[in-house]
This record gives sequence, C-alpha cells and structure tokens, in this order.
Amino acid sequence: MTLLSTGVPPVADLVEHTVGLTASRPAPRAVERAGKIALVHDWCPDFRGGERVLSELCRLTGGTDIFTLFDFLPREIKDEHFRDVTFHTSIANGLPGVRKYYRSLFFACPFLMEQFDVTGFDTVITSSAAFARGVLTRPDQPHICYVHSPIRYAWDEQFTYLAEGRLGYGPKGLLFRYLLHQIRTWDTRTAHGPDVMLANSRYVRDRIRRIYGRDAQVVHPPVKTGAAELEYFPYKDDYYVTASFLAPYKRTDLVIRAFNEMPARRLLVVGEGQQSAGLRALAGPNVTFAGYLPRQDYVRAVGLARALVFAGCEDFGIALAEAQACGTPLIAFGRGGARDIVRPLGGSGEPTGLLFPHQTVEAVRAAVERFELEAATITPAACRANADRFSVERFRTQMENAIDRAISLHEER
Repeated sequence: MTLLSTGVPPVADLVEHTVGLTASRPAPRAVERAGKIALVHDWCPDFRGGERVLSELCRLTGGTDIFTLFDFLPREIKDEHFRDVTFHTSIANGLPGVRKYYRSLFFACPFLMEQFDVTGFDTVITSSAAFARGVLTRPDQPHICYVHSPIRYAWDEQFTYLAEGRLGYGPKGLLFRYLLHQIRTWDTRTAHGPDVMLANSRYVRDRIRRIYGRDAQVVHPPVKTGAAELEYFPYKDDYYVTASFLAPYKRTDLVIRAFNEMPARRLLVVGEGQQSAGLRALAGPNVTFAGYLPRQDYVRAVGLARALVFAGCEDFGIALAEAQACGTPLIAFGRGGARDIVRPLGGSGEPTGLLFPHQTVEAVRAAVERFELEAATITPAACRANADRFSVERFRTQMENAIDRAISLHEER
C-alpha cells in the first residue's frame, strides 16, 4: 500500500514508577481543595510537548491564569487549547523582535521569573524545564512542580551546547560559561522550593536525584490515545518516519546519514526547526522532508510508517508515545524517556520496538536492519495497547493525587 492510495499527501509533498500517585488512589476533591490556582510555565514559543501538558493542566484545574516569560502562541492555538485563559508575560516579551533571540536572554530569565506575583493564589503549579520552578511563593502556599527536565544546557549537556555554539575559551565562551555557572547556583537554590516534585520520566527522576538531591515521583505526560485524536493504523506502508522539532539535540542528522547509506529504504522527515536548511542539504534522494504538517496529516504520516526512527535523547517524548498509539513501532536511542515508552525486543511482554545503544550512524543503521529481520514479532495492536499506559485519564488521576499530597503537607504543619 502506498501513501497515495491512503490519502496522505505524497512523500514528495508532504511509566510505570509512580510511588504514592497510583491510579488506584484518586483524590477527586483535590482540585476543589486547591482553591484558586496559578499555573507557571517557562515560555510558550510554540505548541509542543510542554505546552500540551500545560493545556491539560488548565483543563484539570480550571486554571485561568498562566504566568510565562514569553508567549508566541498563535490565536488559533489559544482558542483551541487555552480558551478563557489569561497569559501573564514578562516585560521582556515586549522587546522588538524578541521571538528571534529570546533564548539568548537565558541569563535574565531567573530575575524575570521572580517578578511574577503569584502570592494572591491559593496553590501554585509550575511546569518547568528551566525557570518556572523559581517563581516566588508564600511559605503557606502549596507548590507542585512538574519537571520536564532540569536545565539541560546548564548541567550535564552544557558541553554539547557549548560545542554546537562553537564557544571555546575565548572571551565569549568564558562569559557564557560564567553565566551558566550563575544559572546552576540559582537553579540549585530554588530546587527545594516545591512541596511536591514530579518527573515526566524515570530518566528525569534520576537527573533530579543526582542534581538536586531530591526524590521525585514519575507522572508521565498525557497522551490523547483515543481513536478520535490518534487514528489506529493496523496496516503499514514501506517508508520510515522521523518526526520532531529539528534542533541539534534531536539528532535527526544521524537518522538521515544512516538512510543515506541505505538508499533502497525511504525516510520521511516531519518537522521544522533551526537545522532545517542544513539537514535538507545533508539528505540523499531517498529522504523527503514534509515540513510542518497539519495534525490530521501528521497522524496519518506517522501511523502509516513501518516504524518511527528517533536518535535523540528525549526527557520523555510525547511524539514517540503518539506513534505507539497509532500502531507504529519505534526504533529509538536507548536512553531517556524512550526506555519508559518502548517495550523492546527481548524484554518482557509483547515488543513494541527496539532500542539501540549508541548515538552513531552505525547503530541507527544496524537497528533498522534488525527491525526488518524481526518486524513480524512487533504488531500494531501491541503498540496501540502499550500507549494506553500514557492516557489522559491516568495523568489526571496522578496529578490530582499530587495536588492532594501537597495540600495535606501544609495542613499537617
């Protein structure tokens, strides 16, 4: 079956560790007990994984106030996912052309975050991959922090980011290293502010323990696994897909290089980003770029693929879980959130994909070749069933329990 025959635009056009928060102990009155809730999020440049979690937190809590450093979400996204929500932004959001350079203002973000006044709310929930956790709260104010990741570029991934920016030990490089040192100091100081800290995967839980010395509970992000949101495709086409924001840490370059060495196999690259031009120049004739796709086309492109191939190290990876919900196997780098999502070949239970051990072209190519030898053991039905572990209903129950726990801690004091 081809893409043309299924109605998708032609290729050329185009877990389990939740200590204390188990779904068996729901706290249905938690949101009522929480009172008026302030939601704090780092920034909203686009509607990606973190913003999807934020929108579900709005639905769960009825929260109508979001505090975020930068807000670039288009009106249609807000109408669909943040209706009747007020966005409070930092003063830097009004700088001319700030959308082009807001990430370069990282050194000012701790100060800007501390200028938000959330002390008039009863409860604070922060959604943080960097700065949101540092918002100033009252001592008697329950604070639940959902951690997407500790600040990647300030901690263990600092050297990767510096290398990609060609920042050695010249004046600019030394300045950046000093600023990152200051960020680490602030980040460590604010790590003990939240009453309850949640991690979106076991990988992030382990990073929180190593960096902050805190125990966090795993609450996987919500994935709309229902048929209305993610169509199930029991049949597959003859192409592979990789889908992500095209940033360096996603390592889409490794996938493209691997398929350059496998000219008989087709790869569809879905997404745009800062690496778009460079990756297009890198790709061979068997690699096609679809760019950004509307949601329905995106689901069909992923759902009809033989497998989704991903070589990055994601904190969780909602796109990977969504692919499973569509019945699509995963071929993924075996570090990060992929370990929570994939039931690998050779493991317990029905396999839903395979994990490769190294971020190299050779490892990606070997994984694709092994997948084709054992593809018959990985069924679309098993992939779909596996995705149910990440349902919205499970997320809501675990978040309610986390809110209930934070409130109870304050009541016991």
